[in-house]
Amino acid sequence: MSQRLSLAVQSGDFAVPETGRIAVFHPREGHDLSALPQAQVEIIQPLKPEFDSWTSRGFACSAEGDADARYAAAVVFIPRAKPQARQLVAQAAAATDGPILIDGLKTDGIDSMFKELKKHTTPSAALSKAHGKAFCIDGGLDLSDWIMGAQEIAEGYVTAPGVFSADAVDPASRLLAQALPAKLGKEIADLGAGWGYLAAQILTRDSVATLHLVEADHIALACARRNIDDARAQIHWADARDWGAKGSLDAVVMNPPFHTGRAAEPSLGQAFIANAARLLKPSGQLWLVANRHLPYETTMDELFVTVEEVTGDNRFKILRAARPRRSR
Repeated sequence: MSQRLSLAVQSGDFAVPETGRIAVFHPREGHDLSALPQAQVEIIQPLKPEFDSWTSRGFACSAEGDADARYAAAVVFIPRAKPQARQLVAQAAAATDGPILIDGLKTDGIDSMFKELKKHTTPSAALSKAHGKAFCIDGGLDLSDWIMGAQEIAEGYVTAPGVFSADAVDPASRLLAQALPAKLGKEIADLGAGWGYLAAQILTRDSVATLHLVEADHIALACARRNIDDARAQIHWADARDWGAKGSLDAVVMNPPFHTGRAAEPSLGQAFIANAARLLKPSGQLWLVANRHLPYETTMDELFVTVEEVTGDNRFKILRAARPRRSR
């Protein structure tokens, strides 16, 4: 991935402080942090796989950062979601006394961010490389109007900037909820639970003893805690691709992700399906919704004895699989 941070340090555009903490907001695997003194760096990363990756390399990490923390400098790797990108820059500006480097791909809106910030301050000249840009602003800038925080959408659910389906209930999840049977079993997991819509629908069933909400995004889980007020719900900040004990569940329900960037990556959903097969009891069943073009049936046929499309429309398909194969 891009080495724009290193180039900005080498050029002197981003002056690394000799002392004090340096906040690094939302770095992803492949981001080059070698130009920063690791002992001073605090990574703020709400995605569990990325959090674990940076932690394993010896970096100090937190999921969402300390609201009262002060930093000598900061680096913000902007995400694709514009409201979340604005919020991260605003949080960095409020918490940082020194320089802030803002880095992002053109496809993720870095040009738009540069133009917006020019209305509030005078950014440094942008360094362009590898389909992206990096530039600096001074800390202390008041961008409080960019901080949205939690928001209430229709039907009373709470979401936050950057989480999946932040503005409304996802239509695919709604379709899946409508297709679920009255009886799912006692021990259930929602893999990739997000802010809790599917979980809320599952918990309308009295037969459910435990529902595990498994979600990698710490911000989404904070919303789920507000949306789910039920003692049967157990919330797990974890990677749904490897969470849980083999053969422990009666049912798995999911609307698996299939993007990490702009391109579709069916392997993500396939990894969710593989873990669902591992988690289910011999009589267990998997219910999932997917965009119609995603090739999940082949994976499901390999992992389950029975696979069927229950319902769907021109955009989505509801798939049910039963009796996981144990030859793996």
